[in-house]
Amino acid sequence: MIDRRFYNVKEDVTLAQAAEITSSILTDLARAGEKIADIASMETAGADDICFFYDRKSREKAAGIKAKACITTEELKSFVPTSVTVLVCEDPKIAFIKLNEFMYSEKSFAAGIDATAKIAATAKIGKDCSVGANVVIGENVEIGDNCIIEPNAVIAHDCKIGNNCRIGCNASIAYSVIGSNCYIYAGARIGQDGFGFQLINGQHHRIPQLGRVIIGNDVEIGANTCVDRGALDDTVIGDGTRIDNLVQIAHNDKLGRGCVIVAQVGIAGSCNLGDYVVLGGQVGLADHLNIGSGAQVAAQSGVMRDIEAGAVMMGSPCVPFKDYMRQVSFLQKNSKK
Repeated sequence: MIDRRFYNVKEDVTLAQAAEITSSILTDLARAGEKIADIASMETAGADDICFFYDRKSREKAAGIKAKACITTEELKSFVPTSVTVLVCEDPKIAFIKLNEFMYSEKSFAAGIDATAKIAATAKIGKDCSVGANVVIGENVEIGDNCIIEPNAVIAHDCKIGNNCRIGCNASIAYSVIGSNCYIYAGARIGQDGFGFQLINGQHHRIPQLGRVIIGNDVEIGANTCVDRGALDDTVIGDGTRIDNLVQIAHNDKLGRGCVIVAQVGIAGSCNLGDYVVLGGQVGLADHLNIGSGAQVAAQSGVMRDIEAGAVMMGSPCVPFKDYMRQVSFLQKNSKK
């Protein structure tokens, strides 16, 4: 059950509305006017709730559904108890997102600037922005319309942020140009020095990092993730990319459109990722690598060579997925001898 203290909840949603919003077919029109209270899982949904059933592996659990209604596919609807009203759609996962967005929303931030915020006189703040307590915004910063800058965030001089962006609490942004519709989560560090040193007379001497971070539109960067600015070239995050929590992206890296980078990934400097690359949790990339568009790398893999577009890789050092499975099979068979 959704804890209503934390979210705004739309009341009085009927099954007919749910069917319309999710592009589903309501199989029992006599119940079209009945209302649903919440969205819940198959296991926890009660008599006033609606749930979703999309995985054939869960068909045994489906028999225990006690919800008022269930959104599922034509193929799976026969597994749902007859006491439950069925809504049939092509993709229940997408239906879940649509109904979720319709019924629930986060508590909104009121537009305005908190009295404790420190904003340079030369900074430009767009219309209907919310600037929270103890925010610091430096000289010549430009922030677009409808942005949310949460408490204690720091935006250093000359940064630019587009419209409809959200900068999480305690995040810091420097040497960066950020597009519109981006969400930088709490504690993220964007635009800090890249990790560059040269050994001179037995001492590690810092190499000046003179590049920027360029973030496209519709990008999400997770909590406590770090994106370092470039040494000379820019570090670039392409449109639509999703970066999880606790990720390290080093100087001069370039990520294409729609990439998915999962928690605890570490990407060394000057790597180039194509579009829609997926890196599983704890993947590590050596420096100066090229990863082709559509490539997928499984969790905990170590990448030491370039990867072709569309390849599926696994292991450390990583190899094509089928080769990795053959290696595992060989070891399992021979370790028993």
